[in-house]
Amino acid sequence: MHLLLASVETWIAWAIVTLVILIGMVWIRKDQKRQIRRALHSTESSLKEHSRKEAEVLTRSARMLTREETKRLRDDLENTIGAESEEIRQREKRLEERESLLDRQLQTVLENESRLKQERADFEIFKDDLKKRESATKKLAEKYKDELSIKSKLSEDQAKEKFFDLIRDEHQIEASQIGKSILNEAKDNAEGDARRLIGIAIQRYAGEHTYESTTATVSLGGDEDIKGRIIGREGRNVRAFEAATGVTVLIDDTPNSVVLSAFDPVKREIARESMNRLVKDGRIHPTRIEEIVKKVSEENTYNMANLGEEAASKAGVISLNKEILGMLGKLRYRSSYSQNVLAHSVEVANLMGLLAGEMGLDIAKAKRIGLLHDIGKAMSQEVDGPHAIVGGDFIKRNGEPEDVVNGVSSHHGEVPYNYIWGILVSAADAISASRPGARSETMSTYLKRLSNLEKIGKSFEAVEKCYAVQAGREVRILVNPSKVTDEESYDLARKIARKIEDELQYPGHIRVTMVRENRFVEYAK
Repeated sequence: MHLLLASVETWIAWAIVTLVILIGMVWIRKDQKRQIRRALHSTESSLKEHSRKEAEVLTRSARMLTREETKRLRDDLENTIGAESEEIRQREKRLEERESLLDRQLQTVLENESRLKQERADFEIFKDDLKKRESATKKLAEKYKDELSIKSKLSEDQAKEKFFDLIRDEHQIEASQIGKSILNEAKDNAEGDARRLIGIAIQRYAGEHTYESTTATVSLGGDEDIKGRIIGREGRNVRAFEAATGVTVLIDDTPNSVVLSAFDPVKREIARESMNRLVKDGRIHPTRIEEIVKKVSEENTYNMANLGEEAASKAGVISLNKEILGMLGKLRYRSSYSQNVLAHSVEVANLMGLLAGEMGLDIAKAKRIGLLHDIGKAMSQEVDGPHAIVGGDFIKRNGEPEDVVNGVSSHHGEVPYNYIWGILVSAADAISASRPGARSETMSTYLKRLSNLEKIGKSFEAVEKCYAVQAGREVRILVNPSKVTDEESYDLARKIARKIEDELQYPGHIRVTMVRENRFVEYAK
């Protein structure tokens, strides 16, 4: 029982404590709400006061900004109006100046128009007066002309012709002297270059100087049927031969012969030897032709080296490169106006040795340069440049020293003379080429040129006699002294020389010598 009461009291005590706690919590919660409401109310009041103050500040600021913006806009507007007003004043001023200028120009135009009208009237008066004077002058000229014709007994055309003849005679001497001076100056400047260029072209290119220099004739040994075998069925043999050798085969009605034509003398020699062997063998067909041509080409290469060695031995030159000896041998098939170039090179080498001996120079080197001076002529026609420079470059590549190279390259003046050898080679080359009988032409070509030279000389009216002398290298002309003066003789000689240049082809130069003389004979009795 007591335990039950104790337990009930305990529960009651706990209930009272719990109730007190709940009541305390409720009171605390209400107190907190009151504090929160007071805080909220205070905050609201402060916010309202702050908002009011801020609104007042903003209002004052807005009023100030409005007043400043209004003032700025007013100032801007006043400035704009002022600038536009100034521009309007400037435009008005320019318009006034322009109107003033137009007024002045209009006044000037009116004055010019008035002056032009006056000048036109004066000009009409002057023109009428000029016409009257011109008419009077023509009448006076006709009168004087008739009087002059009566006194001089010459017509108008005759008088003009006589007057022009007088003027021409007075000035012909002066014109002739001026022309002579100009021509001499032009010759001094151009003759050397022209001679060099023409010489290079003739020496480097195996052109059609004469028929004999570009052809080779092969004898058929009396067998006329061999021509048909050379031609072959539908011409296949002759086409195969031309393709293999690079020459042209000419077969005509000439008995017992076939002509081979080619500018390259080496190819022409190979073709000649190949044709001789084919004719002797009798078996002529494309395969056999190729075999023979190939064999002859190989032998010819070996033969050219032997020819080079033989030429070097004759000239007394030793220790030459094999390539140089082979190229030197090719000169055996080159010629210049029928003068064999290899023989010419040997001759120049010997002349160089003689000149060097007289001058106390190295004889062996002089002969070496003389032998090699024209080796460039053996080079292929596809190699560009003068033969002296081409030859110098070739021997330089094959180990020749600088002085030898310069002697070969400079013997025609294409490069400077760095050593004396180039000058000596030029002298020896000229001696060999100008030696009588060294160079020649066919008889028919020679006689035809002589005849043409005399014919050209006699085609001029004042020429009495004309003679071609010095193997066609000079024309001597005798003129009638009563038809030409000394000064006119110079012009006539120049005209004859120009006509020879235009109508004839010839090596070197042709000298035109004009002879004018008066002979007076009287006898003492």
